[in-house]
Amino acid sequence: MQNTAEALNTSEVIESSAAPITVSTAEVDSPSNEAGLTYELTMKAANEKADLLTKAYDTNSVQYALIDHGNIVVSGQSGKNDEQGLKPLTKDTMYGIGSTSKMFTTVAVMQLVDQGEIDLDTPVVQYIPEFTMTDERYKQITPRMLLNHSSGLKGSSPTNAGLFEDNDTYAHDTLLKQLSGQTLKADPGAYSVYCNDGFTLAEILVEQVSGMDFTSYIHRYITEPLGMVNTKTPLDSPDTAKLAGLYYPTYTGQLPNETMNMIGTGGIYSTAEDLARFSQVFMGEAEEVLSGKSAAAMAQDEYKTPLWPDDADNSFDYGLGWDSVYLYPFSEYGMKALTKGGDTILYHASLVVLPEQDMAAAVVTSGGSSTYDQLLANEILLQALKEKGTIAEFKPEKSYGVPVKADMPESLLEYSGIYGATGSATKIDITEGGVMSITSEQSPDNPAEIYEYSADGTFRSADGNTMISFVTEENGRTYEWLRRYASVPGLGQVAISMYSAEKLQPQVLPAETKEAWIQRDGKKYYLLTEKYTSISYLTKVTTNLNVSKQLPGYVLDKRITGPNTAVSELQIPGSNGRDLSGLTFFTQDGVEYLNHGGIILVNEDAVKPFNFAKKSIVTIPPSGYARWYTISDKDGGKIVKVSMSPNASFAVYDAKGTCIYFSVIGGKDQVELPAGGSIVFAGDAGTKFEISAQ
Repeated sequence: MQNTAEALNTSEVIESSAAPITVSTAEVDSPSNEAGLTYELTMKAANEKADLLTKAYDTNSVQYALIDHGNIVVSGQSGKNDEQGLKPLTKDTMYGIGSTSKMFTTVAVMQLVDQGEIDLDTPVVQYIPEFTMTDERYKQITPRMLLNHSSGLKGSSPTNAGLFEDNDTYAHDTLLKQLSGQTLKADPGAYSVYCNDGFTLAEILVEQVSGMDFTSYIHRYITEPLGMVNTKTPLDSPDTAKLAGLYYPTYTGQLPNETMNMIGTGGIYSTAEDLARFSQVFMGEAEEVLSGKSAAAMAQDEYKTPLWPDDADNSFDYGLGWDSVYLYPFSEYGMKALTKGGDTILYHASLVVLPEQDMAAAVVTSGGSSTYDQLLANEILLQALKEKGTIAEFKPEKSYGVPVKADMPESLLEYSGIYGATGSATKIDITEGGVMSITSEQSPDNPAEIYEYSADGTFRSADGNTMISFVTEENGRTYEWLRRYASVPGLGQVAISMYSAEKLQPQVLPAETKEAWIQRDGKKYYLLTEKYTSISYLTKVTTNLNVSKQLPGYVLDKRITGPNTAVSELQIPGSNGRDLSGLTFFTQDGVEYLNHGGIILVNEDAVKPFNFAKKSIVTIPPSGYARWYTISDKDGGKIVKVSMSPNASFAVYDAKGTCIYFSVIGGKDQVELPAGGSIVFAGDAGTKFEISAQ
């Protein structure tokens, strides 16, 4: 749903295996806006930069639109759609919009606020009596906290949410049950940290209060009044021929459509033009859909809790639903800008709204990232503002300036140590000479990031684009405060200000506990519980367990609490403390399993070589767990055929763990087995697979 890593690491570009067949178009539905402009320069710039996305930034296809005072004045597409080139991209080609869906959920809640059906500050339990947790503080959670990410919920419960062409509602239907066994990570309202489950709960809130299912609700009260004919959910079973073609960098060929079944969190499909129409709600142009008062309330600075960095240029300043209500670089021009981005595995989107200018731009893509989409939307808006004469010139890109040499106070040495963020740990080393190096615990072979002490008390990169300091907050925790201007050639600049990590404290483990974890160090755990249509079988099926070599008592950000348990106790606002999940190990019939945030995995020691005879049968056990096997050297090169029911799948991985065949994607009757690889069979309990090898 929202991809923080891509937001921060804007320079990372993955080469796509698909050779692009590029088509570009730029269109204008309305020949001019109220001032009689034709926006020729803006159209040209939008077209060129959309082409750049497809050629340099691992984007398969892109669609964009600009709305000005209610008129769509620029619209276009670029890139590759289907492999055969038979389905050209059009303004009506639909894309998954990921977490931009959260704005529909927010609008739905605010409509019910307008009607007096919901009060933002009344506890959610008054609307959803079935909502319970093992942590009594849950009774304090309000609808406002769901929408501004301050509920204190752990993060995401995405089991069976991301599937190929399968609109199974499991993730929505089981959320209340999953939450009932969870605790909170913070007091409700204490601080805002990105949270998907809060929006699935808000989706359920809309359903409970309105008496309608969410898909029917948004069509009746949002998409139909706004004329958004190309906005659908997985439950509409949209025509796959009208959806953008999908590809994955390490897999050959076009993929089936992706369904993200947490609809109110990240599952809506739309087009750039439809999102542009939707943006009118936030400009007070569609009072029949949402009151101007509620639109303005959504744009308030909800992120301003005591636990938040001081003001700086940024892309993350939460409103209600919005990622930012003061988006850089529009802040440089004295303009209020609102944005919401979205990332699923395969689709990406960004909506940028300038409410005071009555303008917005939307960009949706297959491949790429929401960060690139946001930058393209920014560029389209800035070009249009210049063409209108609203701004005279483009502001230059910014930097914090190179370090100014000075003697570093000795007190700063105490900030050396291990710092944790969600699923990661870094070592920060500060020398008496004022040099700070940062290395990753997961990637110790990567070169260290080097920063130098500067006269203003911060540490800076040699190019002046990154500035780091340390803050000990009222909660007694110490944070690394990162401020960065990241330039993306040809697309502009992202500004980030965030507490990027929290200092962790070492602990001494009892001998028995230490030994239990040493036995697991370096082990691989294989995914067992995702549905047979899950995209996880293509993207990530194993988790590696590495006990910290530098911080006693930890596994990355997780503190070991016993021989079979570890917990993440981070309290980081923004997005680097999101999706906290503990580790719990259990043993059945001599086999060790891992429960990682509700997902069950099995220790690699239990995954044995398969005996590929001429005829073999594999049966899914009563637990429904997937069956994993390794492929021995003697079976490498053998050709296998698998016969199975429609409610099943199998996938094959090479020795590096890369998926080389997934039956849900299809394309082959038989598969060659890679020596040293692995194979998985997934399906309902009792499902049989007949395997023939030659």
